[in-house]
Amino acid sequence: MTTQAAPASTQISTLAELAGHRAARHSGPALRHKTERGWEDISYAELGLTAGEIARGLIALGIERGDRVSILGNTRPEWTLCDLGALAAGTTVAPIYQTNSPEECQYVLTHSEARVVFCEEEQLEKIDQIRERCPALEHVIVFERRVGEDISLDELRQLGAEVTDSALDERVAAVAPNDIATLVYTSGTTGPPKGCMLTHANFLATMEMYLQQVEFDDTHTVFMFLPLAHSLARVTQMVALQVGATIAYWTRDPKRLLEDIAEVRPSHLPSVPRVFEKIHTAALSGIEDQQFAKRLMARWALETGRRARSVERRGKQLGRLGRSRRGIADRLVLGKVRDLFGGQLQLALSGAAPIAKDVLEFFDSCGIPILEGYGMTESTAAATLNTKESQRFGSVGKPLPGTEVRTAPDGEILLSGPHVFAGYFKDPEATSETFDDGWLRTGDLGHIDPEGFVSITGRKKDIIITSSGKNITPTNIENQLKESRWISEAVVYGDGRPYLVALITLDSDELPALAERAGVAPDVATMAHDDRVRAEIQREVDRANEHFARIEQVKRFTILDHELSQAAGELTPTLKVKRSVVYDKYGSKLAALYE
Repeated sequence: MTTQAAPASTQISTLAELAGHRAARHSGPALRHKTERGWEDISYAELGLTAGEIARGLIALGIERGDRVSILGNTRPEWTLCDLGALAAGTTVAPIYQTNSPEECQYVLTHSEARVVFCEEEQLEKIDQIRERCPALEHVIVFERRVGEDISLDELRQLGAEVTDSALDERVAAVAPNDIATLVYTSGTTGPPKGCMLTHANFLATMEMYLQQVEFDDTHTVFMFLPLAHSLARVTQMVALQVGATIAYWTRDPKRLLEDIAEVRPSHLPSVPRVFEKIHTAALSGIEDQQFAKRLMARWALETGRRARSVERRGKQLGRLGRSRRGIADRLVLGKVRDLFGGQLQLALSGAAPIAKDVLEFFDSCGIPILEGYGMTESTAAATLNTKESQRFGSVGKPLPGTEVRTAPDGEILLSGPHVFAGYFKDPEATSETFDDGWLRTGDLGHIDPEGFVSITGRKKDIIITSSGKNITPTNIENQLKESRWISEAVVYGDGRPYLVALITLDSDELPALAERAGVAPDVATMAHDDRVRAEIQREVDRANEHFARIEQVKRFTILDHELSQAAGELTPTLKVKRSVVYDKYGSKLAALYE
């Protein structure tokens, strides 16, 4: 089955023009960040000036059009400014995740042959460990201040003073739409990263797709905490700048994330599912911990919100009684949930991994629409999206304008459109393998319903084939398990085995409550092996199993005495489980479940 829509035009021809173009047309705040003096703004005029100075500095260093430049740092204004400056200089930006190990940084720098890396000071130690093994690397530019022989960002800007306006204008004008704007190295759940070549045209097409589906203009503020090395965050950044909106950055303290959001009061919030899942779990556990009467009121409020939203989604208006009931529900529960996000949130975007339907319905009931979408690095983070006007929980929405989606005979999702990448850098064989008669093979399985909504059922490479020959997608089972208050991650296993088993980690935020319920000390190392804790988790496994046929149910499980982490190589930077790594690392524990 195939479904498609038509693309639209754009105001600029390349991203090299973006900073200057926006600075000439917007006078409001472009970037917002917290300093010792509180929240401060960088105007669009300042953004254009700084990006231009960075571009001039790179030209002064002898960096040519098409040279690769890397950025290694947390999500902060300097990241965006260096990105825009490097693009204006005609270079190809090869971002590096701030969570990458020194060896992973080396891989990106050597494979991309980056001549320059912009780096925040706290990441500099990684570069120091590997710079001698990066033969193409000539310059390290530190965000904050000069360190040793490395120059600071301010010094680079000063260095560019010798470059004329006409020289910069010529460099910007020389950039072509089909030039490679960025090499995004896929975090990958298996194998070494591949450098996805995304062109300026890819980005501009994607930006237009989103702007046709999402209301976004210069009155809006988007809160940014996702790593800018990730394509979804990068596209969101570019869309915000394109319309003259404000990008507000977190303080880079995970413990302050919700405080930052509440203080900024954003209108738009792109996120990965785990953040919404954490808030959902905390809210429901808070309700369950209330006395009986308050618990009943909270449940009534959520049900009232759900019914009201159902009426509104059908294009109808609430009656007087419905409005009165929702007003009471708002005061009791719904408004308090919205206040966690600052009270001004118009929509949130969820991507990078599946999100549970119950989580979406909960926030929708509270008046916070979370629009789940689907895309991949190879499609510039765009393919499908639910919208306020057309939303179906459990699906990833309909194709974005300009995107064509169809399914192969085996159920694999195939994509086509102007946002599809130019191939893998230095890897024509992998590029050839990922295309099927011009269509991008996503590796994801799914289906398209008669109304055009796309649903993703799992990854082809994740399919478990039991010893009886049954094909099982573990993702749905894992998502059901993770809906538990007590479970942070669940990894299902059973390829070639007679039944399914699971590796489970306990939610660190809920450990005290779980310990109290089980009557044990709140120590994860002890709790993981305690029979009373296992009994509580068994109840959660039984609850999840009710949603599946007998062959798809988890028969046995083991509890880890720690959570999975990026540092241990078990999670990607967007918090997806590296299944093969987990299977290898905990193979003996999983095998023991069959003894």
